[in-house]
Amino acid sequence: MNARTPRSRSSRHSTRPVHGRGRESATREERKEATRRAIIEAALKLVDERSYAGLSLREVTREAGIVPGAFYRHFESMEALGLVLIDESFRSLRDMLRGARAGKLDTSRVIESSVDILVASVAEQREHWRFIGRERSSGMSVLRYAIRTEIRLIASELATDLARFPELNGWSTEDLNILASLFVNAMISIAELIEDAHNPDALAEIKRLAIKQLRMIVLGVQGWHSTP
Repeated sequence: MNARTPRSRSSRHSTRPVHGRGRESATREERKEATRRAIIEAALKLVDERSYAGLSLREVTREAGIVPGAFYRHFESMEALGLVLIDESFRSLRDMLRGARAGKLDTSRVIESSVDILVASVAEQREHWRFIGRERSSGMSVLRYAIRTEIRLIASELATDLARFPELNGWSTEDLNILASLFVNAMISIAELIEDAHNPDALAEIKRLAIKQLRMIVLGVQGWHSTP
């Protein structure tokens, strides 16, 4: 075979449209991701007023503007979609906690600024927080289990950070995890109240009670003697 054979020309010229094919592939991936995001956003919108268990695949795809069959190109089932919603929703909580640990807290008013950060997080991710609040106590068992697992992971991460405080570095791992769970569950409960606040006065009252609740936890810490 020589360079003039049709096969050789095809091979030689096939190097020219590589970038075009790469761009087409990128565009397909972009369209695929856009459709996936549309499904996720549609589900979040629909669960704003009801449990995820009450959603049907057809409702989600209709809201997303796709045919039902296209759903399975992105998710194996409605349960799989629900697990993705949980992962994305808890990302908000993880980002909030990591942001606080990165120095966004006002050290002179730690509890107050913690509540301020929580209020801002709920305002930015209201649908996610509402989804967590509703599904952790009702709905599909697989989602409840996933939420409990996420809460434990976040509490464990927070416990590791708490152990760095001089007042707490002698605490047992069990006690640190209990304390972290108290903070995490308190924040989730407070977030549920915040996202239901319909006016500034209601929000102000929720913030006042939230600060008192967190102060009570801190006061309990001061009186607790942990044993290994």
